[in-house]
Amino acid sequence: MPRIAKELGALAVSRLSTPGRHTVGKVAGLALQITQTGARSWVLRTIVGGRRREIGLGSYPSVSLKEAHTRAQAKRDEIDAGVDPVLARKEAASRLRADQAMEMTFAEAARRFIKAKAPEWSNAKHADQWTNTLTEYAYPVIGKMLVGHVSRTHVVEILEPIWTTKTETASRVRGRIESILDWARVKGFREEGVNPATWRGNLDKLLSAPKKTKKVRNHPALPLEQMAGFMATLRDADGIGARCLEFLILTAARSGEARGARRHEIDFDRKIWIVPAERMKAKKEHRVPLSTAAIALLKSLPKGEPDDLLFPSARGSLLSDMTLLMHMRRHKLEATPHGFRSTFRDWVGECTNYPRELAEVALAHLKGDATEAAYWRGDVLEKRRHLMNDWAKFVGSVERGAGQRKSTRARGQSASNRSDTIGTRNDKDVFG
Repeated sequence: MPRIAKELGALAVSRLSTPGRHTVGKVAGLALQITQTGARSWVLRTIVGGRRREIGLGSYPSVSLKEAHTRAQAKRDEIDAGVDPVLARKEAASRLRADQAMEMTFAEAARRFIKAKAPEWSNAKHADQWTNTLTEYAYPVIGKMLVGHVSRTHVVEILEPIWTTKTETASRVRGRIESILDWARVKGFREEGVNPATWRGNLDKLLSAPKKTKKVRNHPALPLEQMAGFMATLRDADGIGARCLEFLILTAARSGEARGARRHEIDFDRKIWIVPAERMKAKKEHRVPLSTAAIALLKSLPKGEPDDLLFPSARGSLLSDMTLLMHMRRHKLEATPHGFRSTFRDWVGECTNYPRELAEVALAHLKGDATEAAYWRGDVLEKRRHLMNDWAKFVGSVERGAGQRKSTRARGQSASNRSDTIGTRNDKDVFG
């Protein structure tokens, strides 16, 4: 049992000024420690489990003599109960630091996940798409919430308002939340257990199946009767965006394929546009026979280096899809650039005698096995050239309505006269 020093009163303690440690009595080991600079603080000196400990109890006079007695006795009671106050304090500080390290919001977890996964995404725009959908739908509910606290209730709160009206978007948001929460679990920011955004065996019990809920909405297409009028207006418009949209129409290409076209992809001698596999949706090289109108358009563009974009933005970067869409909106048209592919398909089916399969190849809808796909890309290239020339004549015609359809079908028939393999829907003739 440590020897208890003579007990000092409050007045005696206030008069202590010599640097050093001054025992004050009442509680064994309690002392007032004075530094060379005159700073004074309370310390309890004792033995815990065979180890000497000096336990700070606060500064003087902020902590009075009476309060120092109370704190010192409390520490001795802890020691008698088998607790090391110094070790307990270190453990508490360590737990606090650990808790603070786990203090990550869902928005921050999403940012770090996107940064980590972006290099493996084939399209650089995917990161923006992730960020945009999460910002619009998820962040208002869970953006500022600790990622470890996100529950099924929160996920359902995000999805329910858009599940039946924007089913495809809602499904993507769900999948993105699931991926981020999985990342957070592996990184240690969430406890082990069922991911609250998982579909099977979880949200499928609360929400309708996407395939049964989703309402198919095709890209709005411009009616055939309006094509010639719109094309005439488009050709009168200035700007690289108008030229890119004209090229998209003439080639029945997707917006990204046309906007990303580069000079070295054009073979002017053979009149072919070769779109590399990495820029195609199906990841297969696509060759587009260019009509006379398409070649004339390309030759009217400013000259440049082989790797230059054919239709660059003002800053020299990839033209945005919105630039093309704005040309539609200026004329109060509800159609989209992608919708011209549907218009092209309607024209083939309604106005010509070209086989359906030929149009599918022109649209890069490759079907069947690899051998069949290779055959389509190669052997029917010249047959497709007739198709694209007739399409260019159709969209460039000044005729309207039924008369326009009649003249186009006649051109399709004349193409049949040029080659028996074109003017019929018989698959034998196409492949024969």
